[in-house]
Amino acid sequence: MSTLEKEIKRLKSKPKDFTYEEAKRILNNFGYYEHNKGKTSGSRVVFTNKDNSKIELHKPHPTNILKSYQINMLIKKINEMEVL
Repeated sequence: MSTLEKEIKRLKSKPKDFTYEEAKRILNNFGYYEHNKGKTSGSRVVFTNKDNSKIELHKPHPTNILKSYQINMLIKKINEMEVL
C-alpha cells in the first residue's frame, strides 16, 4: 500500500486529528495546488487543478486540525476523482 493510499484510508476513517497539511498533500497528489482566493482572502484558500476544478477550504487556526465538514467534503471529492 502506497503512502497516498494510506493517507486516503486515514482520511476516509474520519479522524478527529486530520491536519490541513495532510489534506494539502493528498490534494497535491491529485494535481491540485493551493492559491489564495484574493488579496483579502485571509485564511480562505482554493485548490485548483489543470482542468480548473476547484476545492475551497478554510485554513484552520489556531490549530492545524480540519473540521468534520471539511473532511466529509474532501472524502466526497476524492471518491468522485477515484471514479474518473
